[in-house]
Amino acid sequence: MEFPEISNFRELFLKDTAFLDVRAPIEFKAGAFPGASNIPLLNDKERHLIGLCYKEQGQSAAIDLGKNLIDGQPKAMRTEQWQAFAQQHPEGVLYCFRGGMRSRIAQEWIHEATGIAYPRIKGGYKALRNFLLQEINISIAEIQPIVLGGRTGAGKTVVIRQLQNSIDLEGLAWHRGSAFGGHATPQPSQIDFENSLSIELIRHRAAQNSKLVLEDESKAVGSRHLPPLLYERMSLGPLVIMDTPLQERIDNSIQEYVTSTLAEYQAAFGMEEGFQKWADCASYSLQRISKRLGSMRYKEMASKLRHAIDYLQRTGSPEAHREWVSQLLTEYYDPMYDYQTSQKKDRIVYSGSMADVLDYFRSL
Repeated sequence: MEFPEISNFRELFLKDTAFLDVRAPIEFKAGAFPGASNIPLLNDKERHLIGLCYKEQGQSAAIDLGKNLIDGQPKAMRTEQWQAFAQQHPEGVLYCFRGGMRSRIAQEWIHEATGIAYPRIKGGYKALRNFLLQEINISIAEIQPIVLGGRTGAGKTVVIRQLQNSIDLEGLAWHRGSAFGGHATPQPSQIDFENSLSIELIRHRAAQNSKLVLEDESKAVGSRHLPPLLYERMSLGPLVIMDTPLQERIDNSIQEYVTSTLAEYQAAFGMEEGFQKWADCASYSLQRISKRLGSMRYKEMASKLRHAIDYLQRTGSPEAHREWVSQLLTEYYDPMYDYQTSQKKDRIVYSGSMADVLDYFRSL
């Protein structure tokens, strides 16, 4: 039986199609698509053994080994999981790496169990990935980036998330873009970041959102790098500056880097271990910029941070963090911001409060 193949990749992403990824977990971890479910035909150990057999004895022997490894209970369990996915997502599609044998086996087993001829991606993950790589620069060339700048803690991400014609780069990269911007869970792989960004751009093009608001970023958000063409276009685009009072910026910074991040760590690791991991991360983040702070200032701020961590642990109040956060903003981030903004004066087209900036963007 010939099972259906899908080759209209753009439509898949515009419809937010459910993806069944039957590759091994190690392949999925290296790169996947947003929302894809990994229910592998072969686990990592099975894939490794079959790969060795293929190299030493050829394709036929490798196929025979694969059948032996997954026959019986493994086949029944995997078919049951695929069946549940297919029934839950009748408009979904499946894929392996190249759309070959693993995809066809999955289709056959699903059909045997359900009678459903579940479609597979023509060319598999590799074809989808290549499509997104080709599209990303096409999309970037067609958009008109409008860059939102402002001092650290100004609340730029809050504005980005309230606009329909925007892309939250820090959200896609899962990093807030500063020395203290990490989360309790790791950033996505570079491949996953690029895939997510390309899909976002495709959707904005389809919605005819040519003017896109993007937060002012460096070449990397955490350890994830922006596509060079996007960074180049952002570096030349009009700049909107959001002015936020210092006390509000301190409040925002404590909320983001203390309260919210601590809650993330405790949700991931439990109350006690989560607190310690968050405290260690905060101390390490400050240590990473110690050379730029200078020895005396670093020691002073590290002492304030230790006191604030201890006070938070004893009382549950983050109030003691105001002192070191205020010093970090005014003595470290603000001078860098002032210098960088002085190099971009000719690009500034508007400045104002958060409310003013939101009104300006919505008027475009």
